[in-house]
Amino acid sequence: MREITMAQAIKEAMSEEMRRDENVFLMGEDVGFYGGAFGVSVGMFEEFGPELVRDTPISEAVIAGAAAGAAVTGMRPIAEIMFSDFTTIAMDQLVNQAAKMRYMFGGKAKVPMVLRAPIGSGTGAAAQHSQSLEAWFCHVPGLKVVMPSTPYDAKGLLKAAIRDDNPVMFFEPKLLYRKKGEVPEEDYEIPLGVADIKREGSDVTIITYGRMVQVCLDAAQELAKEGISIEVVDPRCLLPLDTETLIASAKKTGRVLIVHEACQTGGFGGEISAVISASEAFYYLDAPVKRLGGLDVPIPYCPELEKNVVPTVETVIAAVRKLL
Repeated sequence: MREITMAQAIKEAMSEEMRRDENVFLMGEDVGFYGGAFGVSVGMFEEFGPELVRDTPISEAVIAGAAAGAAVTGMRPIAEIMFSDFTTIAMDQLVNQAAKMRYMFGGKAKVPMVLRAPIGSGTGAAAQHSQSLEAWFCHVPGLKVVMPSTPYDAKGLLKAAIRDDNPVMFFEPKLLYRKKGEVPEEDYEIPLGVADIKREGSDVTIITYGRMVQVCLDAAQELAKEGISIEVVDPRCLLPLDTETLIASAKKTGRVLIVHEACQTGGFGGEISAVISASEAFYYLDAPVKRLGGLDVPIPYCPELEKNVVPTVETVIAAVRKLL
């Protein structure tokens, strides 16, 4: 099977859906001729033109509000926010408008919009361009929250998100844009709310998502040399969350470590921990559920400090050993 980057997989998903459905269009800052801040939409302006690949003003509130308005009137916008940190400026439109309109109109209105946003640290972009704020949106009924970890997942999940009749927050780990993986050429979609077991194991379950999936897979590979068998489970969607797969894996191994890049305090790992601890998996646990998140500090600009603020292969290995 061919290998392409995550950026290429995302572009393919958008382009194929725009060819399939005339109501789908892309909007955002510099997504047109420039091709997006990370080059994801390069070439789309030339194929689809300025009506379907629309450059917007530098106003995230306008981008999110215009997307919600277009969606409720029958279009299927894909809105790009240049950095996920800037969703803070669009919170009213996302939280108070897009997320609530279908409910407040008794189901008669649909809001089929996708908001794409690069997320996470690792690029030296410092404190205002490197955060992981996905847990904020998981607290909002009406939104769906997705974060892929491979090109295959990115394409299939984005297609499902575009076809969904609800607002979807689609977070793209920016350090994964240039990572390659196998992606079929034929059309496919991955249903939202279905987790994926990235590695089978028997001793410890690691639940993780986004960029941390590869970190945990690398840690599992190292631990395997010591005879420690790690199961790595990627929820792929935080909302809706595939609790059945997470609980089944916890029951299977009896030990659970949750890893995410976001600050540990208030991170989504706490919700996952609660789900497992309140389920029948509790009676199978040989140790309390443990979390390993980012440090509760702004992301530093200094590269040496930045790479040590979030979990690493070494800290994941140390956490597993402690759990055992």
